[in-house]
Amino acid sequence: MAQVQYYGTGRRKKSVARVRLVPGEGRVVVNGRDAEEFFPLETLRVILKQPLAATETEGSYDVHVNVNGGGYTGQAGAIRHGIARALLEADPEYRTTLKRAGFLTRDARMKERKKYGLKGARRAPQFSKR
Repeated sequence: MAQVQYYGTGRRKKSVARVRLVPGEGRVVVNGRDAEEFFPLETLRVILKQPLAATETEGSYDVHVNVNGGGYTGQAGAIRHGIARALLEADPEYRTTLKRAGFLTRDARMKERKKYGLKGARRAPQFSKR
């Protein structure tokens, strides 16, 4: 018997998360490791569980994630986006809840490029009068 699975792709900064929701007891597995092991900070674990908390489905789905690129914060944001999209696929009724919370909107903020003549994106070389 084929098990029901819901997919969602989330992105944030340079991170891309491919999320799979499977009916289960609420385990979160990131890149083959438990979420507690993968994300050392509690705040990051709270971020990725926000869509499940908003829709009150925390204990009803197992979350399997494959994430790459970027850092911890970007990856947590990408997972949150992916979980929200997968929940939407599972039940379209969640759309208003997720949209109001802002979980369906892809965070467009990116790292600003370095410009020539400057040391960083905006950092100018040190100025000396003499």
